[in-house]
Amino acid sequence: MSLENFISQRETLDWFDQEHVSFVDASWYLPAQNRDAKQEYNSTRIHNAVYFDIDLIADPETDLPHMLPHPEVFAEVAGALGLTHEKLIIVYDGPGLFSAPRVWWTLKIMGAKNVKILEGGFDAWKAEGLPIEKGRPNQPKQEIFQTHFLQDSVASLNDLEKNLKSAKSIVLDARPTTRFNGEAPEPREGLRSGHIPKSLSLPFSDLIENGKFIESEKLNKIFHDLKIHPDTQVITTCGSGVTAAILNLALNEANRDSVKLFDGSWAQWGLPDGPEITTAENNND
Repeated sequence: MSLENFISQRETLDWFDQEHVSFVDASWYLPAQNRDAKQEYNSTRIHNAVYFDIDLIADPETDLPHMLPHPEVFAEVAGALGLTHEKLIIVYDGPGLFSAPRVWWTLKIMGAKNVKILEGGFDAWKAEGLPIEKGRPNQPKQEIFQTHFLQDSVASLNDLEKNLKSAKSIVLDARPTTRFNGEAPEPREGLRSGHIPKSLSLPFSDLIENGKFIESEKLNKIFHDLKIHPDTQVITTCGSGVTAAILNLALNEANRDSVKLFDGSWAQWGLPDGPEITTAENNND
């Protein structure tokens, strides 16, 4: 595993106050985590970091949560945050690998050339006593972000429905196994319980220890056991498209690059009038 998408905490210190570097707080939490990402950012952050709100930097024309915005809209918002497609962008969240991969993925498919994730996250950064910034965040300088949208990195509901027949791609679900099996209710009201037929369960938490990916040998064994090879086509999914990006990141680190993310994820498939589902009780995959 290359870890080419990560940057260590000590290396990060060398990039402070560099004009060609931007720091992005990508923190986002589920209600059960009892953390307010925006409030935490306003209180403490890495020097000159901007806050990337995945709920606001999203498509306003759908009721589905934090769907990708149109590239032109993204360019405007990213530029207002002081981001450009050519800068080194260092992304972090609190625990290390939760919502940061979603923002990493978003930036990459929108055309950012150099995006890194802070190893261990901001919680570890603070625990190490590294420099933090308090008080009111600085206003970023307006920049120009030129998008180059990688449409082929995004899977639609129609793509998933076609895949039920063609089985060209392995579908990996990052949700906890109990939700995948339909044994636990979905955190979003109104959604059915279960999973996409013929999809495989790979809880994102199985890939992480102490805010970092597990050892490369273990990670590669997981993918090998799932018959995911470097040329295997994969579509990732989860509850709403956030933790699915952790699987995308892990696959990329393991040199498996033929990967798409189902942006609507279970928030779309699991709707009452959505496509067929499978549970542990009626599993006939």
